[in-house]
Amino acid sequence: MATNLELFAGYFQIHVLDDASEATATGIGDVWTEQAVLDGLGVAEHALAIRTAVNVTVDVTIDLLTGRPDDDSDDFDHVVEAGLNLASGRMVVLGCTDYIPDAARFDMPAAWTRIRTSRRSLEAAAFPDLDCEDEPEDMEEIRLQAWPAPHALPDIIKRWTPPGA
Repeated sequence: MATNLELFAGYFQIHVLDDASEATATGIGDVWTEQAVLDGLGVAEHALAIRTAVNVTVDVTIDLLTGRPDDDSDDFDHVVEAGLNLASGRMVVLGCTDYIPDAARFDMPAAWTRIRTSRRSLEAAAFPDLDCEDEPEDMEEIRLQAWPAPHALPDIIKRWTPPGA
């Protein structure tokens, strides 16, 4: 069953954390290397920072799975995966500037978890038609799929490059 959230992607990012993590919006900032910015993914053992194309509200869907999902990357603009150590057995999903105690929490097995982040509508969200502002198709969509899996290095499955970059 999927959970849908609307999160403010302040500073062009949302976060996925282990509930017992000491990572905060300010503490996770050191994951943003030049390569992480290009990949759209900052990785720490107990926290992931997911770069967005916009600094506004984004649609986020969270799918908790029991195993690796099928590859549907053709339906998305940018797809990345990384491991997250959920030692507490609770995953926290929030916007960069959200108040952590109020963030959405999801029960998962207390173990390494694989997070696949699939993003779409990136060009429309980042470069909206100013004559048609606030159209639903102009909102960046992010799907987070989480399933138990051994630790593995991050994987860039599909890369989106903004026009002119």
